[in-house]
Amino acid sequence: MEVKNKYAAIKANINGAPEESDFEIKVENLSLIVEPGSKVVAVKNLFVSIDPYQINWMKSQSSSQSSISYATAITPEEVIDTNGVGRVLASHRPDFKKDDLVAGFLIWGEYTMVKEGSLLNKLDPSLAFHLSYHVGVFGFSGLAAYGGFFEVCKPKPGEKVFVSPASGSIGHLVGQYAKLLGCYVVGSACSQEKVNFLKARLGFDDAFNYKQETDLKSALKRCFPQGIDVYFDNMGGKMLEAALANMNSLGRVAIFGVISEYTNASTRASSEMLDIVYKRISIQGFLQLIS
Repeated sequence: MEVKNKYAAIKANINGAPEESDFEIKVENLSLIVEPGSKVVAVKNLFVSIDPYQINWMKSQSSSQSSISYATAITPEEVIDTNGVGRVLASHRPDFKKDDLVAGFLIWGEYTMVKEGSLLNKLDPSLAFHLSYHVGVFGFSGLAAYGGFFEVCKPKPGEKVFVSPASGSIGHLVGQYAKLLGCYVVGSACSQEKVNFLKARLGFDDAFNYKQETDLKSALKRCFPQGIDVYFDNMGGKMLEAALANMNSLGRVAIFGVISEYTNASTRASSEMLDIVYKRISIQGFLQLIS
């Protein structure tokens, strides 16, 4: 069986802020026939995740490309790997059969021929959750949020927690974990609509639109008059600088992403190092590694 496989690709390496014009939809003739003895699994993609960190793979050069085995540079006009959910169309492997639901490394496209050694896990069809959850709370975002918050931040009930940005696939989970633990939680977002969502729907104690704040340090002082104990950072840059200025002694900072710096190196934080030393603030970067 041969199909027309549509997939998204970059026209050239992207070293600045990505634009729609940097991408194109390509079409390839793809055979879904899997020969007996082959370890390849033919998958129809159902949901795929598009995440900010992937811009680092699209650059001509990035530290992530040399530090992580699976974060190799994306070749222009070729497929883009991502986390996704799909349905098996053909397989001779004993662990996958036709119509199995699977989650793993797919592509920004309609079909994926998953090679041996690539991440692919069979899903339990009896679970009463929408399949998209497996690229969210049950996927890498959920693992990163849980591991970063509980293992890196080591929060305690009643502590004051700041999350930025808080409305994304990871931040909104961290905020809810913190509320379930009994923490006071504040999040930042890039629009009033997202601020309202954090407070009204997710139960954050407070939230603010960072694009409307002229002084981030003052904004955090307003939200945390008694200081911040835990900061879960996906933003980097000036937000990290402002958070560190408002941290309490023995505060913990988990850094998973630096969205503000991915496409603009001039936004890098210029933190007061004496605060870090004398307040004994712990700062740890971490990754949700794929295995």
